[in-house]
Amino acid sequence: MISEEILKQIRPGTRVKVYEKGGMFEGLVLARKHGRQAGGTFTVRAKLADVGVEKVYPIYSPNIKKVEILAKPRRKVRRAKLYYLRNLSEKKIRQKLGV
Repeated sequence: MISEEILKQIRPGTRVKVYEKGGMFEGLVLARKHGRQAGGTFTVRAKLADVGVEKVYPIYSPNIKKVEILAKPRRKVRRAKLYYLRNLSEKKIRQKLGV
């Protein structure tokens, strides 16, 4: 279960590390959907072995042990969904978000 403090900080553009029962996944939050409803989710994207991988995590999933906030964007993120980052290089993403 994710604490309320951490839930408020999980926003698009934030770099997070999600500890789940099967292991750990670290990446950039692309989207947050459905607020705090029972079906609320957040999407995390990472590049593993030069392949983009995305995972969608339900907020109230019992499989999530802990979520760590690694970095917040230094610049204001002006989109609610950052799907356009899928087509950009890592360098361009860092420049845009300032992460």
